[in-house]
Amino acid sequence: MSPSDSQLNSTHLLRFIFDRLKTFIAIGIGAAVLSSIVALMMEEQFKSTVVMFATPQHSIGEQFYEEIKRNDLLEYGETEDAERLLQILNSDRIRMRIIQKYDLWVHYDIDQSQPGAQALLGKEYNSNVDAGLTRYGSIEVNVYDRNPQQAADMANDIAFLADSVANRLRNDRAGEAMGYASSSLQQVQQEITAMEDELGQLYGLGVYDFATQIEGLNEQYATAIAKGFPGNAEKIRKQMAEISNYANQFNKLSNLIEAAYEREAILKKRFELMKLDAETQMPSAFVVDYAAPADKKSKPIRWLIVVMSVASTMVFALLAMLAAENLKDSSVV
Repeated sequence: MSPSDSQLNSTHLLRFIFDRLKTFIAIGIGAAVLSSIVALMMEEQFKSTVVMFATPQHSIGEQFYEEIKRNDLLEYGETEDAERLLQILNSDRIRMRIIQKYDLWVHYDIDQSQPGAQALLGKEYNSNVDAGLTRYGSIEVNVYDRNPQQAADMANDIAFLADSVANRLRNDRAGEAMGYASSSLQQVQQEITAMEDELGQLYGLGVYDFATQIEGLNEQYATAIAKGFPGNAEKIRKQMAEISNYANQFNKLSNLIEAAYEREAILKKRFELMKLDAETQMPSAFVVDYAAPADKKSKPIRWLIVVMSVASTMVFALLAMLAAENLKDSSVV
């Protein structure tokens, strides 16, 4: 298309609009009146926002019982921590507790007995409650409601419930691990008790420390022989022979019980670590800004609704008139 053709088309379009200017004005006024009425009928909603940073979900017990600490509980969480917290904020656990606490069935005027009531409530909740990541790595929880105080209360409760749910999940997971550690610890302690009983029987037979006892008896035996006391030497030899009968059993038990004591110490440490994780409540986020009741409505933006409605109506009317004009010209030809 040449520039001259484009100019002719633009001129034709302007001429077309000018010839029907009164019609366009009437349509614009009508659209403005109707959209204004609709905008005025729309319910005002107030927005409250909570801003928070996720914390890293590290083991608390590790900070107390491990000599080398790989993580810092006071640092800010990474993107993965924020995404995990965001999943909790958008979870059904929090949604159902908010719905129950604020009786949103009544607040949103939804009949629970009607078909699709749950889906309708979920849609209404999602349109008024939103949680998302910001470009700064923080999380914003936005709540819209016709009551500014309720919007602020709901936003703050959602942040509080995120802590509660995150702690519950962590405590439950640590509780299971603590149960495994406890059963393993009890098993090792039972093994130690059994070995201590066997060693006690050997102590009763006079076997206390085989290597030390044999070394001492050898010295006594050599001394008795050297000093010419064959009777004493024979007694010592019999005593060594009697002790030697329990040598393998004593040495085996000594090695096993030493290893068992080491395992017991490790399992005790793990048990205490898991117990601390299972019983301790730690914040899942640093709240930067708590929600406060808004003193100005957030939506609807009535002037924008009117402007967009008038503009879209005018464009639609222009396209409809152009189509009608083209059909008219085609029928004439």
